[in-house]
Amino acid sequence: MPTSPLASVLFVCVHNAGRSQMAAGFLRHLAGDRVEVRSAGSLPADQVNPAAVEAMAEVGIDLTTATPKVLTPEAVQASDYVITMGCGDVCPVFPGTTYLDWQLDDPAGQGVDAVRPIRDEIRSRVEELVAEITRA
Repeated sequence: MPTSPLASVLFVCVHNAGRSQMAAGFLRHLAGDRVEVRSAGSLPADQVNPAAVEAMAEVGIDLTTATPKVLTPEAVQASDYVITMGCGDVCPVFPGTTYLDWQLDDPAGQGVDAVRPIRDEIRSRVEELVAEITRA
């Protein structure tokens, strides 16, 4: 018998091409179907940052089919957690939603060597988030 997810999480960054895509990839990988995962951007790019795709492939997570999506009030309202990464002011606020702002370097325009430490920091934060959600 299928169970409903423990929580719904929305990751938001400006272009939805780097940080939010990596965070969504890690959450899907670490939590599986226990958590519903979304990502979006206030000004979505045309494609996911190739350096982010490469950095995630190094740890066994495939982002080659990920596409940047536009942030909508509906996506925010449907989420239990909204995690912003450099665009907190553009996110609509709804009661009952937990908002977190993760201060992370922007991987835009950087090579994979610069993206790896950002990726690793995101993984650490996602692991903490999974622990928080599964404790609740």
